[in-house]
Amino acid sequence: MQPSSRSRYLAIGVVLFLLGFSVAVFAAPFSVVDDRGVVVVFNKPPQRIVSLLPSLTESVCTLGKCGTLVGVDRFSNWPKSIQNLPKLGGVGDVNIERIVQLKPDVVLLEKASPVIARLNSLGIQTFALDIKSMGDEERALKKLDLILGVSESSRVWNQIQKEIMRANKQLSLKGGNIRVYFEVNPAPYAAGGSSFIGEILSQLNLINIIPESLGPFPKINPEFVVQARPDVILLTESTIADIQKRPGWNAIPAVSKNRICVFTSEQNDVLVRPGPRMGEAALIISQCIQEKMSSSR
Repeated sequence: MQPSSRSRYLAIGVVLFLLGFSVAVFAAPFSVVDDRGVVVVFNKPPQRIVSLLPSLTESVCTLGKCGTLVGVDRFSNWPKSIQNLPKLGGVGDVNIERIVQLKPDVVLLEKASPVIARLNSLGIQTFALDIKSMGDEERALKKLDLILGVSESSRVWNQIQKEIMRANKQLSLKGGNIRVYFEVNPAPYAAGGSSFIGEILSQLNLINIIPESLGPFPKINPEFVVQARPDVILLTESTIADIQKRPGWNAIPAVSKNRICVFTSEQNDVLVRPGPRMGEAALIISQCIQEKMSSSR
């Protein structure tokens, strides 16, 4: 063998060795601790993911990995690219059999999900996240970054913050001391100061009439709202007819001056999910309050 040929083969051998070494390094198992405190080990970033929570579905997609989803819960409806994926039920009726058929590498779900033990007993890996606040979502994005093998969480979080700042700027032009009441559903349950919705309201410099001491989403006596006299009420279009029947509510400034923000079902999906669209939620809130306060002056 000529020296040049020997050198060429030697070089090829070195390259192949290095390539093999690189593959070994990148294929090394890694672990991420979920919100149960469970250490979940992955041999590689999962390529087949089931998500059983809309906010997690949206987070995976916003991080650029929508293509790894093979099934979602029935309430996941954004982005449009997931609409044809198998729907696997809701909190109380998860289709375990269908999940097994999909052969996911991991199932993403909330910490309190009752199906975790059943899935684990069937050999299906689960990763649980507990998202109730803005800080929880920031942490979830970072953990999903690790699981998915991407580095997009900072970009997504910064975008959320930019949108909230823009929403804040819109409202700051209208003056402060705007008292608001956000009704989540007509039970009535409200968004408290410690909820992610309450945090958004606070970052918009709005005064939430529901204090943190009552918890994230407390059930409210309608009389409490009458006495608190909010300037603006925020609720869904399915609730607007109900509040007209509540005793004393016609005397609330928000009602008497028609400062009621009525959100469509599509807007409500954005508003009530502690996910990557929280910045968009802030913009929806600020735009409506701006319009209501301007038109009634």
